[in-house]
Amino acid sequence: MEDALHAIRERRSIRQYLPTPVPKELRNSIAEAGLYAASGMGRQSTYIIEIADRALRDRLSAMNAAVMGQSGIDPFYGAPVVFVVLGDTSSPTYLYDGSLAMGNMMLAAHALGLGSCWVHRAKEEFATEEGKVLLRSLGLTGTYEGIGHLIVGYPAGASPEAAERRPGRRICVEEK
Repeated sequence: MEDALHAIRERRSIRQYLPTPVPKELRNSIAEAGLYAASGMGRQSTYIIEIADRALRDRLSAMNAAVMGQSGIDPFYGAPVVFVVLGDTSSPTYLYDGSLAMGNMMLAAHALGLGSCWVHRAKEEFATEEGKVLLRSLGLTGTYEGIGHLIVGYPAGASPEAAERRPGRRICVEEK
């Protein structure tokens, strides 16, 4: 139990990566952590696309930057791997299910000695015609919404320190 709590306390978003490839077995473990996330009524409505292909990774980066209106930047901070988490919108809990998958995957990456960061704008990215065509080219033809991109790689520096936890966010009600 202490290992899990340690990972929760120590994991931080990393925004600078080495170009070193991430071994397939580590990527498999991260994806598996996402696939084992809790889901509403066990529907397993989350889909994960693992992208280690540089050309496709760069294409997604450009699409993501376009959503921000900032072409020419890399919103993936140089990370060599991007996991795209999608939710099947036919499930009423797809957004929560996908968010839990993202959380599991971030903790798994940290436990494996890798850095990660949740990058937003997947919803807008895959709502575009280019995003829909990309999903179809990967065999996804249902109704999917982008939950997030999880960028993964070896950190290019030290992890940031945790911010102090804001007080007053826990309320405990005990039996009288």
